[in-house]
Parts: sequence; structure tokens; C-alpha cells
Amino acid sequence: MNFRPRGHRDEPEINLIPFIDILLVVVIFLVLTTTYSKFTELKVNLPVADAEAPKQNPKEVLVTVGADGRYAVNRTVLEGTSVELIASALQSSVEDGRDTVVVISADAAAAHQSVINVMDAARRAGLVQITFATQQSASAAPARKRP
Repeated sequence: MNFRPRGHRDEPEINLIPFIDILLVVVIFLVLTTTYSKFTELKVNLPVADAEAPKQNPKEVLVTVGADGRYAVNRTVLEGTSVELIASALQSSVEDGRDTVVVISADAAAAHQSVINVMDAARRAGLVQITFATQQSASAAPARKRP
């Protein structure tokens, strides 16, 4: 016994309109909740490092770069800011440049170009060993015992 009618057979339909509505709502949700990061809002705090204190090197030249862009070579303040002036001050402060280490102690607010000028002046003076002085971060400092 066959209880099905022998007539026209209906094919099932898939209604796409609710599916498209749901997809549009999801797209709108994603667009509204997405955050875009900007590289201009990058915060950098320099210089802090957790390193051991270096051993004293008798052949080192200390170059200090201030936040205002002024330079000092071995605690003698230079009157100008040109690379040539820094290079000549470095040459006059060293006897033999082979083992001399240039220690750049730059303020955290100093311009990057000021530090690059010191590195360029050291290269012109024939000094190839360069290091940077940093302060130790508060988290790496040993804890003090209270009396």
C-alpha cells in the first residue's frame, strides 16, 4: 500500500534571506568592535636594562648626551653639536684607539639623532668599540632590608 499521492512532487526550497540577514549582522558587529592600532601611539621608555655592572676599563671615553642635545666628552661640555666637533674631541681624548671603548650615556629624552651623531663621530675618530650606559630598572634592584 502506497499512501503517497501520485501527483506533483514538491522540491524543498532553501530560503536565503534569513541567512543573508544574519551574515550582515555579524559583519556589522565585527566592523564596530574591531580596534585598529596606530604605530604613532607606541610608548617607549628608554634606557633601562637589567645587566651586570661592567668592569672598569681604563681605556674608555665617556660621551654624555643631554636631553637638550648638548654633548660632553669625559665630562667636558662641548660648545657645538656638529659631528666633526665631537669626532675631534674624541680623537684628542684618546691616545690609542685600538682598545678604547666609547661609552654613550644618553638621556632617556635625548633625540635619537643625537646618539647617532655620537656613533658617527666615533666611527670617524676610528673608535669601533661602542657601548651604552643604562640605569638598572627598579624590579631588578636588590631589595633592601629594613632595620
